[in-house]
Amino acid sequence: MTNNFETIHFDNSSDIAVLTINRPSKLNALNIQVHRELKTLLTELQKANLKGLILTGEGEKAFIAGADIAEMRPMTTGEAEAFSELGQQVTTLMESLPFPTIAAVNGFALGGGFEMAMCCDFIFASQNAVFGLPEVKLGLIPGFGGTQRLSRIVGERRAKEMMFSGRNVKAEEAKALGIVLELFADKAELMNGARNWFELVRANSSYAVARAKETLWSGIDKNLEEGLKIEAKAFGDIFQTEQMIEGTSAFLEKRKANFK
Repeated sequence: MTNNFETIHFDNSSDIAVLTINRPSKLNALNIQVHRELKTLLTELQKANLKGLILTGEGEKAFIAGADIAEMRPMTTGEAEAFSELGQQVTTLMESLPFPTIAAVNGFALGGGFEMAMCCDFIFASQNAVFGLPEVKLGLIPGFGGTQRLSRIVGERRAKEMMFSGRNVKAEEAKALGIVLELFADKAELMNGARNWFELVRANSSYAVARAKETLWSGIDKNLEEGLKIEAKAFGDIFQTEQMIEGTSAFLEKRKANFK
């Protein structure tokens, strides 16, 4: 697997991998190079044999402070659209990974950083985490999926309030709004908490987890009737697979399943 990157670091020494945005001098701001490296890695990870992935940022100050404004400022209209499309490709790849993902947010997660966090399955945060979509303060709008994903998390009216005001949302409020799932005292506890959560997943069928995630997302924009049809088809498809046979056999035999 490719791991010759300059702006990101990928540690897959265990089946819970850690992906770190590594531009601490720029508060891990997203530029074209970061997006390209992320696209390369995340494309490879679509078929990786992992139990989960933790996304975080290098250093104590920021998860990802946003997009790199200095690089963006001179872009033409066409270049800006291409940059947005590249960022959307990256967030879509992250969202479609066939295993659970956690954004471990310490410090600032603003603009593109908040958008990267939202495309993970869960957001865990430290008490100093700050979220927001401040693009309107720069004469911009979110471009990496924020206008679409935030409303799916907090509802249309709260998403409008956050985007139109551009205000920062601190960790406690973010948890109350359902943006953050779990809060921790500091970054060390945050990373431990994310790893510990994956212990709940590690014992389960990785194939079933992947199919559950895929089925949820396949039906999320459908009406209930269409969604139920998708679920029934997926439920049938998983029968008589190796992990289904092992899991049901272990249950009937009153032993712990050994998923390979």
